[in-house]
Amino acid sequence: MNALYRRGACPGLSAPMMTGDGLLARLTPTGSTIGLDAFGGLCRAARTHGNGIIEITSRGSIQIRGLSAASAPMLAADVAALRIDGSEGIPVQVNPLSGLDDDDTFNAGALAAALRASFASASIASSLSAKVSVVVDGGGVLHFDDVAADVRLRAIDAQHGASLHVSLGGNASTSTPIGAVAPEGAVACVLRLLELLAAKAPNARMRDAVQGEGLSAFKSAVADLVIDRPPPAPRPAAEPIGVHALHMDEAAIGLGLPFGHSDSEMLLRLIEAARHAGANGLRTAPGRALLLLGLQPATAHAFVADALALGFIVDAVDPRRRVVACAGAPICASGQIPARAMAPAVMGAAGAASCKDVIHVSGCYKGCAHPAPAPVAIFGRDGKCDVVLDGVLSRSVTVEDLPDQLKILLASHVGSKAERDHG
Repeated sequence: MNALYRRGACPGLSAPMMTGDGLLARLTPTGSTIGLDAFGGLCRAARTHGNGIIEITSRGSIQIRGLSAASAPMLAADVAALRIDGSEGIPVQVNPLSGLDDDDTFNAGALAAALRASFASASIASSLSAKVSVVVDGGGVLHFDDVAADVRLRAIDAQHGASLHVSLGGNASTSTPIGAVAPEGAVACVLRLLELLAAKAPNARMRDAVQGEGLSAFKSAVADLVIDRPPPAPRPAAEPIGVHALHMDEAAIGLGLPFGHSDSEMLLRLIEAARHAGANGLRTAPGRALLLLGLQPATAHAFVADALALGFIVDAVDPRRRVVACAGAPICASGQIPARAMAPAVMGAAGAASCKDVIHVSGCYKGCAHPAPAPVAIFGRDGKCDVVLDGVLSRSVTVEDLPDQLKILLASHVGSKAERDHG
């Protein structure tokens, strides 16, 4: 089964990826609500067919670990029987609360479904980089300004008529704008852009193609669909952790998984607590978060207390959120250090040094868990930890010595930063 896996591709249910603890399969939700019974069934399937470890990625996908060549097809069959909507092919992401948030300005889900159908009919995925993705940002409290994509569509306020701003290769602040398209032209616009990407720079990302080929060809390809319109203004950062108001006076509770992972038993206990509190489903969100839906404000706070007792992150300022760690060794075959196992000690060192920066702990130099540069990064190399501060290698230490050495390095780093800020 793993022969279907394309190098560099995301490991889907039909093409899992070999890692240090067996095969890893990724389920990319379409944005629709997953019922509590269905998610509970997924947790049990992860325990039956894998090792029970379940991860939520930085983009909100669900990863199941510890599968074998024999058990991976059985997991895929169980997921199909549970009728959990997952996206194969080119990922099209929509806002986590799309269709439920009163602040939505556009029905992103319907457009995303039309895009997926168009991509399947055109059969262009095999001509594109396996990492190519599309974002449809319909607005709302959990917008996608910080989520990078090859093609971005963002709903524009209806004062100029319904339209979607189009930009290429990045997040809201780093992508290249090309104008606005009417909703009825959005599918054709995105398809033309991706077809041109496949023709001009097969297996490349849109950012690199725009830099290498120039923007003019891409603008020309959609000139009859896109009108000049400046990019919309940036918005305050989206925060998935916390309480979010929904339609019908209901609420969603955003929870974080400690260092991005949990296990089937703990998640099953969370589902039972959510059911008892009156939740009717869940969705995933970028930032390694789960959103429990359909709660009444009167029961929401009791559920938050239950989730905290189970070890989930319920506070946006929880220090565990500042440490981003991949699985690392021995779980990942590429890992040179046990990144996730080290995360609590790294968090402790950061707290002792009063360091508030994001810290990326990576088992190797691929940096899968946090592709963007982090102020503080720890990379595994030949069994040791390379500590990188503001992009510069500061010191290489053993795993055993890292906590003490990191305290010293971070204290100096924090002091130097304070001097620069006040100098």
